[in-house]
Amino acid sequence: MTAPAMRLGAVVLTMGNRPEELRALLDSVARQEGDPVEVVVVGNGAPLPELPSPPGGLRTVELPENLGIPGGRNVGVEAFGPDGRDVDAVLFLDDDGLLPGTDTAQLCRQAFADDPRLGIISFRIADPDTGATQRRHVPRLRAADPMRSSKATTFLGGASAVRTEVLAEVGALPAEFFYAHEETDLAWRALDAGWNIDYRADMVLHHPTTSPARHAVYHRMVARNRVWLARRNLPLPLVPVYLGVWLLLTLLRRPSRPALRAWLGGFREGWATPCGPRRPMKWRTVWRMARLGRPPVI
Repeated sequence: MTAPAMRLGAVVLTMGNRPEELRALLDSVARQEGDPVEVVVVGNGAPLPELPSPPGGLRTVELPENLGIPGGRNVGVEAFGPDGRDVDAVLFLDDDGLLPGTDTAQLCRQAFADDPRLGIISFRIADPDTGATQRRHVPRLRAADPMRSSKATTFLGGASAVRTEVLAEVGALPAEFFYAHEETDLAWRALDAGWNIDYRADMVLHHPTTSPARHAVYHRMVARNRVWLARRNLPLPLVPVYLGVWLLLTLLRRPSRPALRAWLGGFREGWATPCGPRRPMKWRTVWRMARLGRPPVI
């Protein structure tokens, strides 16, 4: 007897300011081959525009306030039932992205079927005009060749697929992070539970190229959440090593004075504020990440 096809859902978070891009994304989901993909669109503190209903159906949630990226995506997952149990995997898609291929959903189903311990897939993000993929969008250290698929230790939140069994086992995205590093927190917990993470160059999300220049709030949250990430997940001896390496790399990049000031404020905040439950990863997970080319001290 043939096993039933994996049920896929998609979670799209929006602030309501990209209605045309959001409709184009939903159209690209509707064009996916195989069983239809049901979609949940979450208005994160913003009303939703009128939206087309894809063949798999459309569920909508309008939140009265902005819960941040991980909090909003968690709400989208729960719209598929506790831990998303109405589907076998969820696609997290940015509202200004677009799936250029019609076989992405089928590739996801096949990848999950081929590896029962595959928990997370990170898609390749490409510019819609040039097809180029920025190095910072490849979730590994050796990022010179974005066309090479590989095992990974983290993933890109707005272009990914997560098996809902992973969420049921290790928990949801850390809502308290609000923005930045929430994917790595989930990825580390998944790796520690024995799940695999794949970067797939053949699964593409088109997304406009954005400048890496950031504002003060970004620098503060990146710094705070990096400290939280270490405090929550690393064995105690690795916490100062990880944060020390990160501090050195940050200074070598010679940030502007306002950026450095915001960064230092976030660093202090990361130590002074609650970070959620501490569940340090096993040393065998540290070794596994090292063998994958990304030891948790870099």
